[in-house]
Amino acid sequence: MDQAQGLRQMKNQKPVQVVAVTSGKGGVGKSNVTVNLAVSLAQQGQNVMVMDADLGLANIDVLLGLNPDYNLSHVVNGECTLEDTMLDGPAGIKIIPASSGTRSMADLTSAENAGIIQAFSELTTPVDTLLIDTAAGLSDSVVSYVRAAREVIVVVCDEPASITDAYAMIKVMNRDFDVQRFHVLANMAHSIQQGRELYMKLSRVADTYLDVTLDFIGSVPFDDYLRKAVQKQQCVIETYPRSPSAMAFRKIAQKSLEWPTPKTMEGHLEFFIERLINYGGQGVEMRP
Repeated sequence: MDQAQGLRQMKNQKPVQVVAVTSGKGGVGKSNVTVNLAVSLAQQGQNVMVMDADLGLANIDVLLGLNPDYNLSHVVNGECTLEDTMLDGPAGIKIIPASSGTRSMADLTSAENAGIIQAFSELTTPVDTLLIDTAAGLSDSVVSYVRAAREVIVVVCDEPASITDAYAMIKVMNRDFDVQRFHVLANMAHSIQQGRELYMKLSRVADTYLDVTLDFIGSVPFDDYLRKAVQKQQCVIETYPRSPSAMAFRKIAQKSLEWPTPKTMEGHLEFFIERLINYGGQGVEMRP
């Protein structure tokens, strides 16, 4: 099957909200945010799928104590279907696991790209929201996923490197790739005010130098219950549902449900994959 045939087969799929969760800097809790946001959306009636897009250092399955038999690299190699890789996560979310030490999406050949399209064209699992957990940094793979998604959440915490790298991510995606809308999530905040101040720091600089719209989607507090959940390889929103972080995730999920529902082909999975393939491997040109 060629790429055009694969895309045509996908036209009957309903619009899907595709959201990339990224950060710039690693170690800010991005994957934890992705998982708990996914579970919170599922608890509110959404059919949610999480795609681990860090093919070099996959960790979504580890966070949840899952042991996949197959991952996305097996799909690329033609060893299984996309549905074969799917893991059942908390609250019924579906997880597409990645692998460690595997080439990134940006390095796939045209034949492997066609295989990914075919894999998505054969997807029968209902999906309302697809959350993409990107790798850290500004690799070609990360850039491709962020460009291809319809909505982008940038996770930041109160560290100089986190703020600097989050701004660098926003700057590159805006100046070099014309992404104009970002949702900022403050993680591990010591207060609601601190979370908003983090957003304001980014917003002031972005308003001065970039043509972007930054939206403050909320903050997740520094919470010992979240640390305990991670140690148990569970999501805090199920294990400690009344904890401060769990309640924050629910509020953020509710706010994300207010985003406009895709009504054109931009909301379809085939458009996401088509953009991902078209953008993959173009490289990142850093500009001041």
